[in-house]
Parts: sequence; structure tokens; C-alpha cells
Amino acid sequence: MKDILPELRAARGWTQADLAARLKVSRQTVNAVETERYEPSLSWAVAISRLFQMPLEEIFRPNR
Repeated sequence: MKDILPELRAARGWTQADLAARLKVSRQTVNAVETERYEPSLSWAVAISRLFQMPLEEIFRPNR
């Protein structure tokens, strides 16, 4: 699954640690999602969607 988290995070001037703190996860978890080594759970994906106030499908896209 491809995501645009790095771009969304950078647009706000946030580090991975900043995003992790806002989502109450580790920085390593954010890194794993951004580098496509880990797909977020539905509840975590919804939290990301709410944080950025964007639909899930705009943030996460299937690899094709």
C-alpha cells in the first residue's frame, strides 16, 4: 500500500517523532508505514485520516 504520509508530514513541518506523538505510536512505527514495511491497522489509518482531515483513500492507495 502506498501512502503520502511523508508529504503530509513535511507540509506541516513535522518530524516522524512529531507525527508519532500525535498518533500515540512509536517513531519506528511511523517509519515502517512510510517505507511500506508495515500496513497500518484500520483504527490507526482512521486516526491518520482524522488527524490530517482527509479521506482514507486520499492518504492510502493500493500498489499497482
